Amino acid sequence: MDRNRFTRQHMKAWRRDGAVVIPDFFTPEEVAAVVADFEAVFGKPEHAGEELNKKGEGVVGRFHPSQFKDIQPVPIDCSPALNLIGVHPALIEFAKQALETDDVRVYQCQSWAKFTGDSDYDQPFHTDFSNHTLTVPSEDAAKNSITILCYFSDVSDAHGAMHFVTRPDANSVGADPELSLSRDPEVHAKLQKDLVPLTRSSASTAGTAIPYTIDIYHRGTNLTAPKGHRYALMTCFRKAHDDAIQFTAWAFHHTKPWQKIFENATTEQLAVFGVPRPGDPFWTEVTIERAQTRYPGWDLTPYREALGKKAPARAVKRKAAAARKGTKRAPAKRKIAKRAAVKKKTAA
Repeated sequence: MDRNRFTRQHMKAWRRDGAVVIPDFFTPEEVAAVVADFEAVFGKPEHAGEELNKKGEGVVGRFHPSQFKDIQPVPIDCSPALNLIGVHPALIEFAKQALETDDVRVYQCQSWAKFTGDSDYDQPFHTDFSNHTLTVPSEDAAKNSITILCYFSDVSDAHGAMHFVTRPDANSVGADPELSLSRDPEVHAKLQKDLVPLTRSSASTAGTAIPYTIDIYHRGTNLTAPKGHRYALMTCFRKAHDDAIQFTAWAFHHTKPWQKIFENATTEQLAVFGVPRPGDPFWTEVTIERAQTRYPGWDLTPYREALGKKAPARAVKRKAAAARKGTKRAPAKRKIAKRAAVKKKTAA
């Protein structure tokens, strides 16, 4: 556990409330490297303008495609900083502890830049489970998945801080997560009205991580700061064998610059993308050679070394098996010899 990144109290709050704000999760050096990538990919924030407000009277917010136009899933054509920050070892460790497992998969990881005036970013309160699973969230958070929103710019409420309602507060007004499925306008309006007074803000400094669950009500908010911007990354983890949770099929995006990840990630970071770990039976001389052909810059040394360690082990197993086989043959030979001797004596 990387104890400098989060505490037991953070984990306890996540389990109790469904969301927790953890300032200073990332170091200033990590933040600076990611910001440089954001500016290279999305452009410097000077192009941002004035607040755009398209909501009707009394409306909390609405979804609009323009809110999502500056989302880019990894891998991205930039440095390893932005490509790998969503699978930072401390994020993986938090996910493992939260989901009570030692093996997780990242099933969504995307950068998201917002600029004042590019959209009215106010959204209605919603939960995420409907597009993360075909079923529903369990009442046990460890049986669901975890989303972690990461800020790489200072985010005040004027810069589009995510707002959320804790699970106990939502329960206090009967706002169970399945209520978000209702298409009844009156039910929807009442839900929004009930949740507004219970709102908490995730406003915090650059380097903050906000883990939350798929059953928590939350919403994006508008950028109102003149020429404001928000740099964020959203990464989602599930248990390795939990096929009920899904979003991105990584191989479907095989034309993206995956070498940015394979040439810079650790074996554990690659594992959360679904790459078999060193020592897995998948790895043979043939599969290693094919992998090297696909990613010429990928250092496959750990996989080759693990394969080399398995070879002597296999030889020992074969020798032991041969010895056991020989032991079984010996009594059989003695029996045959004994029968032959008896037969010869009888014939005489």
